[in-house]
Amino acid sequence: MSQQQADRSADESVASADGAEQFTFDDLSVVMGTYNEEAAIGTVLDDIDRVTDGRAEVVCVDGSSDRTPEIAREHGATVVEQEPQGYGVAVREALLTASRPVVVTTDCDDTYPMDALPEFLDFINEGYDVVSGDRLYYGADAMPAFNRLGNAAFAGIASVLMGDRVHDTTTGMRAYRREIIEKIEWTENTGLSAELLIRPLMRGYEVREEPITYAERAGETKLDPIQGGAEILKSIVKVSLEERFR
Repeated sequence: MSQQQADRSADESVASADGAEQFTFDDLSVVMGTYNEEAAIGTVLDDIDRVTDGRAEVVCVDGSSDRTPEIAREHGATVVEQEPQGYGVAVREALLTASRPVVVTTDCDDTYPMDALPEFLDFINEGYDVVSGDRLYYGADAMPAFNRLGNAAFAGIASVLMGDRVHDTTTGMRAYRREIIEKIEWTENTGLSAELLIRPLMRGYEVREEPITYAERAGETKLDPIQGGAEILKSIVKVSLEERFR
């Protein structure tokens, strides 16, 4: 942990001891970019509703040609429709559309455990600025072997460039204090998931990686592993160097 992170942690501990407000599900937004996910979106939204007692705000930024947006609206989600422009464009819009002080990103393919939402919120209440779901800790056996190897390599490269060990740079499930989202300019598209971890960490915010389970996706993946992997690697290098020399 850097000295800046240690100082922030100390300040937040004092704030907590002074009786800082504790966030609840009423303060939580869960956001996602959606693209032709009618096979899974209903299950994901049902899980969010079950875990948060229907209290969380849900925002979907959608470019689908199937019934995904209709299903999302039927489940009470706010749907922002846009032309398909890539993962990062959709998720960035979802993050900025969310109105509550704690924002959780997730994917809509039923791979991430919505049962982890209470734990993520607890860590934010403990003073963390970002809580990042580490899929690789438990092995991520449901993930294709090529993707698993690539994600481990991304984490290793990012760790070297940042000078700070991370385990999963490309996870789609994270919780953020809203002010972090608003203070940082986000520039990446395919590599946004890595950027959303690298920039806060290198700016001294308190980041926790928390192990999560990872399930087999429902529906077909939209990301080409070779082209997408190259774009993610480029983003990791670009963002890490920008932050190092800013």
